[in-house]
Amino acid sequence: MKTTLLAFAAALSIAAPTLAHESQLEPLTIGTSHIVSTHGEERRINVVLPSDYEEGEAKYPLVIVLDGGTGQDLFLALGIARWNELWGRSEQAIVVGVETVDRQRELLPPTADAAEQERYPTAGEVDAFRGWLIGEIVPMLRETYRHDGRAYLVGESAAGHFVAETWAHQPGAFDGYAALSPSFQWDGQRLSREFEAMGAQERPPIFVSLADEGGATEEGALRFVSAAGPSLCFADRRESHVRHSNTLHQLLPEALQFLMPTEADWLEEFGFTVECKQNDGPSE
Repeated sequence: MKTTLLAFAAALSIAAPTLAHESQLEPLTIGTSHIVSTHGEERRINVVLPSDYEEGEAKYPLVIVLDGGTGQDLFLALGIARWNELWGRSEQAIVVGVETVDRQRELLPPTADAAEQERYPTAGEVDAFRGWLIGEIVPMLRETYRHDGRAYLVGESAAGHFVAETWAHQPGAFDGYAALSPSFQWDGQRLSREFEAMGAQERPPIFVSLADEGGATEEGALRFVSAAGPSLCFADRRESHVRHSNTLHQLLPEALQFLMPTEADWLEEFGFTVECKQNDGPSE
C-alpha cells in the first residue's frame, strides 16, 4: 500500500508541471473605464464595444445602464445584451455602465415622507446627477465612440424611477427608455401624480414593468402607465414568476428587443417575444 501511494504521488509531481507548461496566460480585456468625478465622488463609466467594432466602420446605438459598476449591474446587463445579439433578438450596441456611489442620493428626488427621509437621509440630488449625465457623459460618449445617433437609458428599481422621471420631464434626452420595476412609491407616488397632470406630448418609446411590488408602488405604476400614451410598452408581470428581485434578469432581454428590434423572423419560434400592453391613444 505504501509503495502504491508513493508511486501515485510521484506521478502527480511529474504530470503537474507538464500541464502547467501547456497553458499560456493573457489578460482578459472586456472594455474601458473612464474615471470621472461628480457629487464629490470618483466613479467609473464602463464602456464595452461590440465584438466587431474594430473590424469596420459600422456605427452602433448607445445603451446606457444605470448602476453600471463592475460590482453592480454591468456584467449582467452586458451578458444579456450579448446573448440577445447572438440570437438576433436585439441590435448590436455599445454598452455603457454608469456607476453609482450613493444610489438614493443620485437617482431619487427629495421626499417629504418621514420614513423615507430617515432611511435614506442623503436622497434628493437627482436633478444634478441627471444634468451631469445628459450634459457631460452622453456628449463624451458621442465624441469618443462610433455611434449611430441613438442612445437608450436603462435602469431598475431606484434607477427605474430615474428613467421614468427623465422620460416624463426630459423625454428628448434619449431615444428610448426601459424602467424596470421603478420605485413609484417614492415620495407618496409623486412622480405618477405629476405625470398624470401633464398634458399630452409626443414621447420616445418606453418599456415599463411591474412585478410583485404591490401597495403604493403598484398604485403609482398603474397611474403612470394609464397616462403614458401609445409609446408605452407595459410589461405587467404581477401574476407571473417575475419578482422585484429578478426583474432585471427576466425582463431586460424583452426591453432591449422592444427598443432595438431586428428583422429576425425566427424569434417567436424560440420564445423570444415582447409581451406587453400598449395604450391606444395619447396621454390626457
